[in-house]
This record gives sequence, structure tokens and C-alpha cells, in this order.
Amino acid sequence: MQRGQQAQAELGAEVCTGVDIALTRVFELLGKRWTGLIVAVLTQRAAYYADLRRSLPKISERMLSDRLSELVDAGLVVREVDEGPPLRVTYRLTEAGLGLGPALHELGQWAETYLLGGIDAAGDPAGPCAGAHASPSRPQQPEIC
Repeated sequence: MQRGQQAQAELGAEVCTGVDIALTRVFELLGKRWTGLIVAVLTQRAAYYADLRRSLPKISERMLSDRLSELVDAGLVVREVDEGPPLRVTYRLTEAGLGLGPALHELGQWAETYLLGGIDAAGDPAGPCAGAHASPSRPQQPEIC
């Protein structure tokens, strides 16, 4: 390795080790597609699975189930089986999950200020919440049916 390349590699390693481990963990969890949006919906109120599907119409059932399981495992969401009939499952944020509300609100404000006219990264003007009109700064109130 040449001298300049070695110095650049060392600088890159220094930058990577200088990133706060807590912040790294947050983005490992919330940086996954749909996770932040699921939490944003749940900051408004507890929701049944079907409510979450309606709030995020472009998410697949499998992806929603996977992300909810990850959030439960991370201690951000509680899964409660309601007495039936009909048998239903309610998802609600834990205290730790509720603590994300102010951060999500701030991210929503930042996005409204600095991201281009509501167009998502894929160039889709509707975005992943097409039809739901939910954002952390202007949340939709999902109803528990």
C-alpha cells in the first residue's frame, strides 16, 4: 500500500471508530426501511396490525411482521393479544419507544425544510405512505377498529 493510501485508510478507520456507538445502534435499527415509519404511527396511539397496514399501504405483510418483531425484540414495542372473539393483536410503544417521539418529530421538521418537495429517494412523489398522509410532524391518527 502506498503512503497516501495508508494515511487515507487510517483516517477512514479513525472516523469509523469515532462514531458514537449509541448513534450507530439507533441507525442500525431505525435505518431499516419502514421501521421509523412504524414507530411514527405508533407514537400517535396503539394500533392493530390492520391499522398499521392501512397507515403504510405500500408495506408487505411479511415486511410489517418482520419489522414489528424486530421492534418487539429491541424493547421498543409491546405486542398484546386481545381477548377474542375476534382474536386481535395490539401493538403499542414501550416507554423507550415513546422516547423516540421527539426525535422523530425533529427529523420530520428537518425533512420538510431540507428534502426536495416530498419526493422520496426513489423519485416517487407519493412516497411509501401514499394515501396515508402520515408524517411525524403531521401524523395521521390510526383508529383501532
